[in-house]
Amino acid sequence: MTPQTEQAPLATGPKRNSLGLRLWHWANTAVVSGLLLTILFLFVIVQMKTVGSEFQKVLAAEGVTFSREQVRGLTRIVSHRIWDWHIGLGVALTVLLVLRIVVEVVQKGGQRFGVKLAVARRVFQQRGPELQDSRHSLLVKYSYLAFYLMLVVMVVTGLVLLYADDVEVLHRIEHTTEEVHNITMYLVLAFTAGHLAGVVYAELTKNRGIVSDMIHGGSPAEQA
Repeated sequence: MTPQTEQAPLATGPKRNSLGLRLWHWANTAVVSGLLLTILFLFVIVQMKTVGSEFQKVLAAEGVTFSREQVRGLTRIVSHRIWDWHIGLGVALTVLLVLRIVVEVVQKGGQRFGVKLAVARRVFQQRGPELQDSRHSLLVKYSYLAFYLMLVVMVVTGLVLLYADDVEVLHRIEHTTEEVHNITMYLVLAFTAGHLAGVVYAELTKNRGIVSDMIHGGSPAEQA
């Protein structure tokens, strides 16, 4: 009689990436991408500072003459429409940031970002900084933490700019706030590019399945 091979028990427990986190991740990706696209349209593709002269050339070719102020009025219509989209997406980002905090609170222990960071730090301390995997995992977690902080700065400065014309105290710091907001935008853009490059590299090498894990949840959550 052939002895039966004992099968290893299936892993149970909550998945590493909860449904709430996965929904937030893809919604946040769409909103941040939309915000960056509005800036791209305003300052790179459309270039509102130079598009006025192009309007004048096109109108002149059709026998229509517009003054500089009239052309500025046309460019303002385009600019304001894009800014309306930017503001709307900014409000959506604010809502998503609040939802991210809610998701972090209601998730089970091993699914929380704080626990994942604690696990990465513990593994790094146990195995030492010379082990590439533990060092990489900890750096990735810290980069996510930096990204969350950037989102907070983006939302807070964006809200200040939104209400700066209506609140005197906010109006006084509008210029500085705008500079901080713009710098943070470039940092978010840099993080996004780095994150995409890292995911593609991981999928093509030994850490495959990152994207699918953010779709179906991945393996069971680790405990701190």
